[in-house]
Amino acid sequence: MKTLTVIAAMALLLLYVWERVEIVRIGYQVERLKVKKVALERERDELQVKLSALTSPERIARVATGKLGLVPPERGQVILVDLKPEAPAHRGRGPTMLDVKLARNEPMWKVP
Repeated sequence: MKTLTVIAAMALLLLYVWERVEIVRIGYQVERLKVKKVALERERDELQVKLSALTSPERIARVATGKLGLVPPERGQVILVDLKPEAPAHRGRGPTMLDVKLARNEPMWKVP
């Protein structure tokens, strides 16, 4: 009977020690993940700033005119075509009506 009590006490002691070791191990893992989370948040913020800089209208206009040689369109070069959807009852009956409008020459961006 004494041996059984000693074995049960040892088993409980080993269970307690194992539980404490797991708690410490998981605590270290949580701390590592917190550090990684902070690093990833910092990287995300840096990428958002970079995206904002790369997609700014001023930069796009500068690249379009400088590197690509694009220029704003001349008056009359842009034609806006407005296609109105046909009603299902009128499909196949007669020509399609198109509204054609000439765009005004107003620059969308300022070129430095």
